Amino acid sequence: MYAHPQQSAGHDVQKLRKDAGKWLKELRESAGLTQRQLAERVGVEYYTFISQLEVGRGRIPPDRYERWAAALHMRPADFVKQLMRFYDPETYRLLFGEAVPEETSCASPEKDVH
Repeated sequence: MYAHPQQSAGHDVQKLRKDAGKWLKELRESAGLTQRQLAERVGVEYYTFISQLEVGRGRIPPDRYERWAAALHMRPADFVKQLMRFYDPETYRLLFGEAVPEETSCASPEKDVH
């Protein structure tokens, strides 16, 4: 039977999701957006989806990454790279050769200045 790849690698998936939610909330707040405003900008019908993500329930669909990056004033590659630390730490480690720390930092990478 195939197990969840992040769990088998010793990652606490729930903690990573919560850390991702905290990071997303920090980005939203630093952009000066309410959950409703962010939902509108990323094309989500219900702002409660934003709330669910911020508490660690669910994931941003990959086809929406660019919209999220734009709404949060980040370069898409920087946004996805940071998100991958939370959503797929094993792939992140393989691609970038960096271990995901036990206490994943929620500090945001530099925002796009364009």
